[in-house]
Amino acid sequence: MAKRQSLKELQERLAQRLTAAKTEAVTATWLAVEANGRRYLLPLVQSGEIFPWSPVQRVPYTKPWYAGVAGLRGGLHGVIDLACLVESTAAWAATSSVDRITSESRLISLHAALSVNAVIWIDRLLGLRNLSMFASAGANPVDAPSYFTRTLVDLQGQVWQELDLQSLVAEPEFLAIAA
Repeated sequence: MAKRQSLKELQERLAQRLTAAKTEAVTATWLAVEANGRRYLLPLVQSGEIFPWSPVQRVPYTKPWYAGVAGLRGGLHGVIDLACLVESTAAWAATSSVDRITSESRLISLHAALSVNAVIWIDRLLGLRNLSMFASAGANPVDAPSYFTRTLVDLQGQVWQELDLQSLVAEPEFLAIAA
């Protein structure tokens, strides 16, 4: 009889904990990444699969931020160098992006709903984030591109830039890769 009572109590405690976990669950909003030392937040609803680094075939006569194409899961994907795209300066274009490839380099596909067969090259993943992990939101820099949504500061004082991938793929500059 004591075993039945203990089992029943255990089941009740488990049911209470599951109910509490469902109501208290904080869902992640962003995929946190780093590119050239800067922190970015990619919306999870606009992001796709995360791939380990794959060899990229350079495409001639394209803009410096268009790293080339990579074969992923049987399909060809355009590879966008996030750091080069955001910083897009002549000095950056002259540097060799090959020097930045490490064991932590990743390719993040864009969600299929965005209808762009491309992946974003980042230097490393930093995990998932939600709004409760940030202390404040700030204004974007004056010359920020339209796909910069807002600047956030986390509880440790680190600055993060939120990106809107849907706005990025709608940019005429993004769609015109020819140099």
